[in-house]
Amino acid sequence: MAVLGVDVGGTFTDAVLVADGRITTAKVPTSARQEEAVLAAAGAVGGAGRLDRFTHGTTVATNALLERKGARTAFVTTAGFEHMLHLRR
Repeated sequence: MAVLGVDVGGTFTDAVLVADGRITTAKVPTSARQEEAVLAAAGAVGGAGRLDRFTHGTTVATNALLERKGARTAFVTTAGFEHMLHLRR
């Protein structure tokens, strides 16, 4: 079984490939077009063409929130639905 995970960050895009009991990692610069960085990271770990599972994640939004660099927003909800933020819906 081959599993590839890719995380797109604001500066770097990381990839981890688990295949045949081996773990391979790679780090590439994140480009303005994030799909290019995902493909570059997948290519950097090698063997990414024969996958059983692919997982993609991003920390771009989380970093913007933590660094307070994003647009000003508000989370508005009605009583009893505060948990929606935790559910990420």
